[in-house]
Amino acid sequence: MSVLEDCTAESKSFGPAHCGPGAFVFPTLWYNRPDNPTTLDTTRVNHQIRAKEVRVVGAEGENLGVLALSEAISRAEALGLDLIEISPNAVPPVAKIMEYGKFQYEAQKKRREMKAKSHITETKSVQVKIGTGDHDMQLKARRAAEWLGEGHRVKVDLFLWGRYKYMEFNFLRERLERFLKLIPEDYKLAEPIAKSPKGLATVLERAKKQQ
Repeated sequence: MSVLEDCTAESKSFGPAHCGPGAFVFPTLWYNRPDNPTTLDTTRVNHQIRAKEVRVVGAEGENLGVLALSEAISRAEALGLDLIEISPNAVPPVAKIMEYGKFQYEAQKKRREMKAKSHITETKSVQVKIGTGDHDMQLKARRAAEWLGEGHRVKVDLFLWGRYKYMEFNFLRERLERFLKLIPEDYKLAEPIAKSPKGLATVLERAKKQQ
């Protein structure tokens, strides 16, 4: 039987106007009804709310007091809005009258802001050697730039071995600075170039954008 010929049991919950020959059935995932939120959203809405009474915040932010659940839902429906449980652990739970789509948008916006604030800064590492080819130097420089752009610090090591360990410091520093000039990102030295167990090293961090 084609979905265009008849309705499923689920579609009949929309009412007679949505059923019958020729009706089109919207798959559940296509239409996120307030009474059927996705599995990613655990917020209880309208008749999903389990408490018998709730403290209600009106559409304009006004305190409507403690109301029976049925009355709170009726007030929301009279305004063409939803009753959304925003503080389920309160006694009684707090519910707000507002559009469910707007609630979802605001919740997603808050999650994005919290994620941005909780960004963890790491210290990444790049190692170059005397004699590293130009192509490899460019690749490493671009990788360092990407990390700096993401807000991470970057430690750059000039690895020395054998006789290179005993070369003049200024010569070795110039080699390391040659690599730093290839990095296509504004940065500053968080730690100056100095001797390290591997040879020479410095730590970079992204330069603050001038307003």
